[in-house]
Amino acid sequence: MQLFKLKTVVHQFDKFAEFAHEFGLNEMDLVLTNNYLYEPFMKPLNLKCHFIMKGKYGPGEPSDEMMNAILRDVKPLKYNRVIAIGGGTIMDISKLFVLKGLENVTDTFERKIPLVKEKQLIIVPATCGTGSEVTNISIAEIKSKKTKMGLADDALIPDDAVLVPELLRGLPFRPYVASAIDALIHAMESYVSPRANPYTQTFSRAAIEIIVDIFMKIAQHGPDYRLERLGEMLMASNYAGIAFGNAGTGAVHALSYPLGGKYHVPHGEANYQFLTEVFKIYQQKNPTGKIQGLNNIFTKNFQWSSEGIYDKLDELLSNLLEKKPLKDYGMTEADITGFAGSVIQTQQRLLANNYVELTQKEIENIYRKRYSPLR
Repeated sequence: MQLFKLKTVVHQFDKFAEFAHEFGLNEMDLVLTNNYLYEPFMKPLNLKCHFIMKGKYGPGEPSDEMMNAILRDVKPLKYNRVIAIGGGTIMDISKLFVLKGLENVTDTFERKIPLVKEKQLIIVPATCGTGSEVTNISIAEIKSKKTKMGLADDALIPDDAVLVPELLRGLPFRPYVASAIDALIHAMESYVSPRANPYTQTFSRAAIEIIVDIFMKIAQHGPDYRLERLGEMLMASNYAGIAFGNAGTGAVHALSYPLGGKYHVPHGEANYQFLTEVFKIYQQKNPTGKIQGLNNIFTKNFQWSSEGIYDKLDELLSNLLEKKPLKDYGMTEADITGFAGSVIQTQQRLLANNYVELTQKEIENIYRKRYSPLR
């Protein structure tokens, strides 16, 4: 039985220019990024790469339509390496462009073509949440299905992950928190996954300890405190990525996909909606399994009471980022049943990693509770 795998080589540089020099960025590189990163970090270096600016193809998170539009522009270019410099959207898009014979992104997500890697993939995260720089997963909204789908295959594994804390300095507080909460969810879901083992839990635990400590200090000292520990948060996100890249994520992510797909709620914020509700049900249904070890991380490191851990976590996170009712995003009561059915039908890849099985009725109840919490 395989316990642990990490194919990606992880690097760290204080400055982007150091990375560009060390890796020898050149005219045979395809770089996917955003203009707000290109202008301060890449343009001054006069790099000869092929640059694709995600902003040209529309706002928001990746969709099959957006990826296909980029594909049309990329096809005439000659390149040996794909370099993603940005957040989760940039990373998810970039992973598809290393595949041989890519003609239609939708067909790829539906696995209608064989997945064969033919380009080198280098990922440089500019947020502190996805962990995608060390995983074999790409996620996109599939417009025809009105939901998000994940594609998990070793052909998508990055060859190199490069951590550059300098790139996070300009990240506004709200996306910083939302992405860091996403990293926390990666760590927590992977810790209690049926596929978790002492190797993966070591990375999950380290991520949780760093992220929660930073969150508590931000709540105490204010948002600017994050700037003192950008490198640590980036490393914690990477740890969480290594953990869930091996052990997977579960129901929190599964429930977020219909919400993000239909109402375009950012990924980290959508996951945040369901974190504590899912873990409260986990706690109720099986309080003596792996969740005991997870709870011990909070009680031993942060002196939280063993009673009401997830209420305490909710309180901490709410001090950093408001958790809005689902109806505030445009969700309707009719969506509750539809979303639950969509999760059961399309997210079995994730639901297989649940700590305990959740029924469709239990999933509906979570949506209903978050739809209008004060009702």
